[in-house]
Amino acid sequence: MGMLNRWTQPLNNGGGGDYIFLIIAWSVMAMSLCDDTLLCNFPKCRSKLSGFAWVTACSHVFCDQHGSGEFSRSPATCPACSSALSGKLDIVRTELSPSEEYKAMVLAGLRPDVVLDICARALAFWSYQVHQERMYQEYSLSRAEGQLKQMDKLLTQQNQSRELELSSMRGEITSLKKVMEEYKRKYSEVSERLMERNRQYQKLQGLYDSLRLRNMVVDVGERDTQPQTGHQDLNHAAASQQATPLRSPQLFSRRPDAQSRFFSCLEADGAKPFFQFRSPARDRGRPFVSKP
Repeated sequence: MGMLNRWTQPLNNGGGGDYIFLIIAWSVMAMSLCDDTLLCNFPKCRSKLSGFAWVTACSHVFCDQHGSGEFSRSPATCPACSSALSGKLDIVRTELSPSEEYKAMVLAGLRPDVVLDICARALAFWSYQVHQERMYQEYSLSRAEGQLKQMDKLLTQQNQSRELELSSMRGEITSLKKVMEEYKRKYSEVSERLMERNRQYQKLQGLYDSLRLRNMVVDVGERDTQPQTGHQDLNHAAASQQATPLRSPQLFSRRPDAQSRFFSCLEADGAKPFFQFRSPARDRGRPFVSKP
């Protein structure tokens, strides 16, 4: 509001003729600083104005939706600066794109100084809006820069913590690699020992199998030789009986010539003694063994 009074003060003092150049220069500057569109000054709106707008004496402008809602209550206050708007013309609903007829008749009949005063006040309002928008954008930029710095600081801290975690994880990976190499070495040693034990086992198994086969052969040979040994004992007993002189029974002893006659008959016939006869089984190559 102070800026608006500062810019309109020359007109109030009667210097309207010299002020026209300042109006033209300021209008050109204002048009270059903005995109020829006002924004709603409601804090949560800030939409581009079109159609109708609500203008206040404290140099604020609002869209038709928020202006109708805020200024319908009494007493009316400005939503932007909380100023009291109790005057009859403190709140005006104006058309932003008036018709050509309205433009031709709105200032008709007024003196040039009044026309220039009205134009100066309108341009001062526009310059105030441009200045407020520039201040708001600078504030938003500074706030965004502050948030950016804060985020940058937070990102730096997170990066440092991640670097520390990565370094610790690299150390753990190095230690785990060493442990793995140690386990590999032990595994190779155990594998070599196991292979050596397997070779020894195979060797002992071969020796055991050969000894078992040898024992089986010896047992079979002993079983085969046992019947022949019994037959040899029988022949030895028979030979011992043949070497022992036989006594004739009492029948022969009563007649002294009977014994000599009996044996003489056998010798005359070419017969062999009794114990010199061979059994049929022996003739076939089989030992004769009597089973019990």
